[in-house]
Amino acid sequence: MTRKPWDLAFTAEPAEVAGLRRIMRLHLGIWGLHGVVDEAQLCVSELVSNVITHVGPGTPATLAVSMNGVRLRIAIHDPDPRALPTLLAANADSESGRGMALVDAVADRWGVELGPDRKVTWCELTTGLASPDGHVECPGVRRAEALLEMCAATNPPRLPGASRLSRVTAEESVITVIMDLLHWLHAHGCDAEDALDRAQTRYDAELDGAGDGSCHRSSA
Repeated sequence: MTRKPWDLAFTAEPAEVAGLRRIMRLHLGIWGLHGVVDEAQLCVSELVSNVITHVGPGTPATLAVSMNGVRLRIAIHDPDPRALPTLLAANADSESGRGMALVDAVADRWGVELGPDRKVTWCELTTGLASPDGHVECPGVRRAEALLEMCAATNPPRLPGASRLSRVTAEESVITVIMDLLHWLHAHGCDAEDALDRAQTRYDAELDGAGDGSCHRSSA
């Protein structure tokens, strides 16, 4: 899976935060990074709120999201290199300083890059990916990938007689394969329920057309 960097210009206003959080959830779903959605949304909220508080409402800013190796990188660009975020030992009663403390608590690391007329405040989250273009480590996804590669390389062989394998064992094997394919769909940001519905529709259609010899149920 290729995860291309993307960015979005916005105006730093409190009303914009909810929309940015929804966009982050959508993109991470497409990237198969469901496990870091909550942390990513929190970081976006706090980084944007930091701009609103310390640079000012109405500031033109940009949200940039990319992969740095196997880490998810979230960055907020704003035009004021003087208003630097500060990590304070803020407690629950503090009026300010909690934002970067929350980012520091959930992010693997964070920092600030300064330019002559801008700054970039960024953080990186651990994703659980084995490689930048891979999937979150999951046995079901790995098995499904192997199955899909095998099916693409060769036609499935004709099954031997059912007498060598009990019906219950065979059914459990089929269920395991279906579960693994659902893991694969989820990892790719697909709607598993929709896929199941479409598969059921095609299956029912094939049963209805069994009279033409294209598909039939064994009586064994």
